[in-house]
Amino acid sequence: MLLLTQELGSAQREATRHPGLVDPFGRAITYLRVSVTDRCDFRCVYCMSEHMTFLPKRDLLTLHELDRVCSAFIAQGVRKLRITGGEPLVRRDVMGLFRSLSRHLASGALDELTLTTNGSQLGRFAVELADCGVRRVNVSVDTLDPGKFRSITRWGDLAQVLAGIDAAQEAGLRVKINTVALKGVNEDEIETLMEWAHGRGMDLTVIEVMPLGDIEPSRLDQYLPLSVVRARLSGRYTLVDLDDRTGGPARYVRVKETGGRLGFITPLTHNFCESCNRVRLTCTGQLFMCLGQEDAADLRAPVRASKDDGLLDQAIAEAISRKPKGHDFIIDRRHARPVVGRHMSMTGG
Repeated sequence: MLLLTQELGSAQREATRHPGLVDPFGRAITYLRVSVTDRCDFRCVYCMSEHMTFLPKRDLLTLHELDRVCSAFIAQGVRKLRITGGEPLVRRDVMGLFRSLSRHLASGALDELTLTTNGSQLGRFAVELADCGVRRVNVSVDTLDPGKFRSITRWGDLAQVLAGIDAAQEAGLRVKINTVALKGVNEDEIETLMEWAHGRGMDLTVIEVMPLGDIEPSRLDQYLPLSVVRARLSGRYTLVDLDDRTGGPARYVRVKETGGRLGFITPLTHNFCESCNRVRLTCTGQLFMCLGQEDAADLRAPVRASKDDGLLDQAIAEAISRKPKGHDFIIDRRHARPVVGRHMSMTGG
């Protein structure tokens, strides 16, 4: 009840009062990804350095402030919220945020409230998430080998994640598995992961490693083009292209032999920006209009400057007016350093 009893101000206005958020290229912005923390109980080799320095807690938006910003976006036409991290479920009292945001589902102002997680805490929170109106979650699983899982995540326990997936499905949540393709690490497991996911009624989405943040392994050493992955799969399976869209960047195929759906997110081999409908809010209130650009708008300052949402609405509108056409992700020998210096955990997965 932490957030439900607080005054939420003018952010509760009806979404129909606004014409919606439209960027300079005519794309309606209807999807907000919200990082509630940069902290995580894993240290995945493609995401974080082993010895991360996390943000001081005073720099983070409070749960009430996160609710207020999300509500302002919903009032301006955002229809889908995805809560991310770091690992979102390690933030203290985060379920209070889910309970509060669920009011927008009940009112019809929001179509979907969802979550991306590493699965470590799903066993604790799956039932409560379902009670808050969450209907599907994305869970990151890069291997089904316990030893390799520990190596990739540095700290992770595969059995705990699999138990969390069990709990999510038992609670009625639809689960999609996200797998980052890592050259020489799990490239020989993509078929196994797909068969496992489809056998449990779960979609699988394979993701190219992204050049975000300085980490110990070279991005070039990790990078596996999904064009190669798809070609290998096509040698054994019948992949039928689909027009399906879930509000994200994945392109989907139906695997005839399994009956399941397989997605590819290819920021490097196939730029997915032309239909981008999303922006990302960090846990410190920085709004990134593009994952692959450094330009950001500070929403924390207007939130803390006034209890009225006038300044916040202006800051959001001005930010959307600067949304670029696309990103410039490159990985090759001439571009060994990351395109963007911040780690993925800072921006939100």
